[in-house]
Amino acid sequence: MNLLNKPIHILGAGGIGAAVGWALSREGYTVVLVDSHPNKIIEGKKNGVTVVGIGTQAVPFMAFNEWVAPNEGFILLCTKTYNNPEVLARLPDDAFLVPIQNGFDAELERRNHACEGIASFVSECLRDRAETRITRPGTLHIGTRRSVTAREWDEIASLAKALGKAKLFPVELVKDIQPYKATKLMYNAAISPLAAVAGLDNGALLTDQLAKKLFFGMLRENYAILKHGHIKLARIGPFHPDTVSHILRMTALSKLMAMFFRPSLRGTYCSMAPDISAHCCCTEIEAYNGYLVRLAGDFPCPLNRAVLALFEQVASEGLKPHRKLLQYLADSLPEDILSD
Repeated sequence: MNLLNKPIHILGAGGIGAAVGWALSREGYTVVLVDSHPNKIIEGKKNGVTVVGIGTQAVPFMAFNEWVAPNEGFILLCTKTYNNPEVLARLPDDAFLVPIQNGFDAELERRNHACEGIASFVSECLRDRAETRITRPGTLHIGTRRSVTAREWDEIASLAKALGKAKLFPVELVKDIQPYKATKLMYNAAISPLAAVAGLDNGALLTDQLAKKLFFGMLRENYAILKHGHIKLARIGPFHPDTVSHILRMTALSKLMAMFFRPSLRGTYCSMAPDISAHCCCTEIEAYNGYLVRLAGDFPCPLNRAVLALFEQVASEGLKPHRKLLQYLADSLPEDILSD
């Protein structure tokens, strides 16, 4: 596929969508950014999309309620998982869909799309403007999620090549995306719910003693669930999840790991935080911790179950993010769960 002659529609002009749209536009590809936030659409049509500290690209913007899926080209799904149903309802079966999301959405998993992307870099976008900042470096992995034809593989490879040209973030083409997706979930399902419900930046999970205990406990439990489910894992950061699990079992090493990662997490925020702060009725909690609980079945997962219960309470009572909710979470757990 000659991407220079094909449209690339990006659904969701958030942190990832804006960064990807900027990178493709900079290299001359035909990009359309689609969003549902009225102010972001107005600002995008007027000012384009900006990566702070690097530059601005003029990219066409369109409101989602006016969008029609193109007959050819790629559709990059960069929305949050709770927006998927309304998107998938408007896609033809033969659309070349490439989700770049976090978490496991059951409806999306049932779709027979050929590939997905997993971003390990952090890009934080303003809520009402297509202006994003890369706050933590990382790689965008693009790969297959099922057996593909030679033509499909060529198209996937061409997309990965196009995304990497701007060098905004490294892009790696892989044969199987699932191990990368599972590893990203292991981290997201520990970082996002804790930081969001407490109203903390991600770095505080490694400085606040209670938050760190919960965070390390979540990482250990998430890893155990995935291994119990015979899910393959891949390295998306400095260490493979097997190494991380080994480090977390050793108190001295885990303290060193916290010191190592603290600077890269300080001042960064999870994508779930705005939904909690704005009292949004939807979060990605079911695609993160809900998925892990379902995968676990009868396998013990008290931390994930407690997190789901806490989010239900936050939603039903309209609670504001606060650190005291971490203490409430810890108090709801058996005494030995957070022992070193």
